[in-house]
Amino acid sequence: MVRLIMGEKGAGKTKKLIELINAAAQNESGNVICLEARSTMTFDLSHKVRLLSAAEYEIETYEKLRGFISGLYAGNYDISHIFIDNLLKIVGGECNHDAESFLRWLEHFSGQHGVKFSVSVSADPSDATDGMQRYL
Repeated sequence: MVRLIMGEKGAGKTKKLIELINAAAQNESGNVICLEARSTMTFDLSHKVRLLSAAEYEIETYEKLRGFISGLYAGNYDISHIFIDNLLKIVGGECNHDAESFLRWLEHFSGQHGVKFSVSVSADPSDATDGMQRYL
């Protein structure tokens, strides 16, 4: 399962994401991971959530992000949900074929391993490619 949360800056994406993350930490039996560009949600998330900063691990491309997610799962098969806050800020770029391809990869990974993904993107939903629209 891949969920895409899109909206312009100030549209309430982070607040919604925080609510979803804390609910997942409360209700899911597996480990919940939140990856963000920089650690800004430290005091908003349950202590049960593993908060990771992409900047700390120098994740700045989709290829590195795929490797990072694969490595997280290889080291911990108990992960049930991975939240990615502000995808385009982490990897740089825009709503384009690369972002669409990454979301398809997440869907494939989710199907193989049973990990859910929720991804936020700061952009107008009308900017999403046709392939990205299916995850909204």
